Amino acid sequence: MELLFNVNFKSCHLCKPKFGELNELKYLYCAITLLGFLIILFSNGVIIFTVILHPALHEPMYIFLSALCINGLYGSLGFFPKFFVNLLQQVPTITYIGCLTQIFCVHTYSGCEITLLGVMAYDRYVYICNPLRYNNIMPLSTVFKLIAIVWIVNVIVFTIHFSLTIRLPLCGSVIQKVYCDNFSVVNLSCVDTTINNVFGLFLTLSLLTTMPLLIIFSYIQIIRVCGKSSKDFRAKAFQTCTPHIVTMLNYIADILFEVLLHRFKPKYLPYELRIVMSVQGFVVPPLLNPLIYGLKLKEIRLKIFQLLHVKKILG
Repeated sequence: MELLFNVNFKSCHLCKPKFGELNELKYLYCAITLLGFLIILFSNGVIIFTVILHPALHEPMYIFLSALCINGLYGSLGFFPKFFVNLLQQVPTITYIGCLTQIFCVHTYSGCEITLLGVMAYDRYVYICNPLRYNNIMPLSTVFKLIAIVWIVNVIVFTIHFSLTIRLPLCGSVIQKVYCDNFSVVNLSCVDTTINNVFGLFLTLSLLTTMPLLIIFSYIQIIRVCGKSSKDFRAKAFQTCTPHIVTMLNYIADILFEVLLHRFKPKYLPYELRIVMSVQGFVVPPLLNPLIYGLKLKEIRLKIFQLLHVKKILG
């Protein structure tokens, strides 16, 4: 069975004039997509290998950053290759198995991303608010356990949700997006999907409440401690927290846009803008995370320069 991506605009007569423009520029879009994908692979790979190869970076903050980069690569590999191929096709299609695989990748990526950001906020809270106990509270063994729990729990929870989708018989084959997601496939079903919708809404609300609440709590405590501390302490705390805050706000904005766009389908927004908003969660975080951390954290910058310099000499 093959599913069609709705990029031929047949379901919307107002979008038909845009098809010629999209078709004419598809090679430009392909080049931009390929360039973005290569930048994501390179930048995230550099961060990961820099942390692995330098013992001085074997600290919780950098290990969590590596986990974030690994998750970004995972999400990008689940999205970019098929998206690139679809840009080259006259009528983009995907097999049912391929669609289910992409669904699993993009949803587990999204869940792990926001959960990792929540755990990283807690790590910054412990580091700044309990500096003397930090090494006891967050040894490397605990860090690896937390990362494993993040991935395992998200995979198990979404697998339950995923099993509800697999059982559905489908009566349609046109997906109203440029990639497969669970809600789009559920909408193709010809049976009652109340259980899927309720469970999906529960998972979405759980992620969008528990993790932001943990992040907000952590930063409230950090702000309270900084307010009572010296100027140098506040500057150091700001330096270590800024990359995480930027990453967190960027991703939460992306996921909120996606939820609102998907659930309410605002037709007054231009089609191109809706496409950009629907894919930015898979493009912007993996692209910006290593750049934000690499530019802001001095230790990462120095080790990256050392790594690239060594490779240049060896080459």
